Amino acid sequence: MNQHNLNHTHKELRALLGTRFSTDNAVRDAHARDASYHRDTLPDAVVFPKTNAEVAEIVKICTKHKIPIIPYGTGTGVEGAVVATEGALCIALNEMNRILRVNRDDRDTTVQAGVTRLQLNTHLEKIGTQLHFPVDPGADASLGGMVATRASGTSAVRYGTMLDNVLGLTVVTADGSIIDTGGRARKSAAGYDLTRLFIGSEGTLGIITEITLKLTRLPEAVAAAVCAFPSIAAAVDTVIKMMDTGISIARIELLDELQMDAVNKYAGLDYEVAPTLFLEFHGSEHTVAESSEIAGKIAARHGSGDFRWATDETERKRLWQARYDSYYAALNRRPGSVGYVTDVCVPISRLAECIEKTKARLATSDLEPSILGHVGDGNFHVVFPLEPDNADELTEAQRLSHEIVDIALEMDGTCTGEHGVGIGKRKALEKEHGEAVNLMRAIKHALDPRNLMNPGKVFL
Repeated sequence: MNQHNLNHTHKELRALLGTRFSTDNAVRDAHARDASYHRDTLPDAVVFPKTNAEVAEIVKICTKHKIPIIPYGTGTGVEGAVVATEGALCIALNEMNRILRVNRDDRDTTVQAGVTRLQLNTHLEKIGTQLHFPVDPGADASLGGMVATRASGTSAVRYGTMLDNVLGLTVVTADGSIIDTGGRARKSAAGYDLTRLFIGSEGTLGIITEITLKLTRLPEAVAAAVCAFPSIAAAVDTVIKMMDTGISIARIELLDELQMDAVNKYAGLDYEVAPTLFLEFHGSEHTVAESSEIAGKIAARHGSGDFRWATDETERKRLWQARYDSYYAALNRRPGSVGYVTDVCVPISRLAECIEKTKARLATSDLEPSILGHVGDGNFHVVFPLEPDNADELTEAQRLSHEIVDIALEMDGTCTGEHGVGIGKRKALEKEHGEAVNLMRAIKHALDPRNLMNPGKVFL
């Protein structure tokens, strides 16, 4: 990178932002990584804008001096999408954290990109809307990051993914223009669907600064349950049958026996160490009671143990917190380890077969990875606890990850259901989409001809 250009960039950014421009090593290091094993270089500097206009001016300065740009939310991703691969300016969006508008009648809201999902839901509860934002990836991710990675999570089986819940975006493009890609209307046939072009683009096409989201009414009643099964196949067959009945399931999570053992030890629980479903039902008092009864009968027919119910809010939160802590529980099985995580998604009819083939491959390794997944939509994750800086273990985990992707693609699945591509799945993207990747590259070049927007991500 041209040092002269870099010096001029820093000078102009410092004049624009004052103390919200930083070259401090600790600040740079804190914005150089996500929750994954991916590591590279530190960003050259970190900036903390508060407005769309500031982001636009930052982008214009970087474009003038040919400085790469990486947007940063909360750093909870797992595929290295925020890692600086060749030196760059990091645009940290956590100070763009204002909830700009809530409309109760239209059930929508507009927020800045740095607002997190828990922040939004706490605000909605505080002002008494009886609304919530239902997309729940587990981590308290920024909503901008969730849009950029097309996130989903535990509740997608009922409420959909970010793709289904975004009405419009404000985006700063590579030339520093500020554009709006959609409004508040629930449908539109006006021109190209630019909103969905930017959803899942991982910062490679522009910087998402504001989001207009659909909101959902809080359910009248909620019940949660845990039940163990004699096999993965029995658990997945139960899910398929439950889905066929149309009962009001909001979450269906599967943890294999290794993951359940890890959760028990990490969270101080005493669940059976076996393939286990975590379920949650939303609706009226009547529909939740009816759905729970039907689900219990279906599970019993597939060899489940007794349901352990949680209808009290405190107990439900404790139960689901154990699920949210699964990643850290998996690492706790090997103290001091770092996580390598992969995910795939297949048609639900192939899910049991895909998991069983995956577990057979994993059994050939000494790494002892565990499996958990959002089985209601065919998505599952594999967590490898690795010894830090152990190149042999990393190579082994990557080999197995590639094999898992191959299994999923053979079953008409995808290389990533919700983690995104980042650095880790670039080869897998080409394997999945073939020549279509060239069209993606052409779109990237058209919108970012200098390749300054999060370079090195999504494409090789």
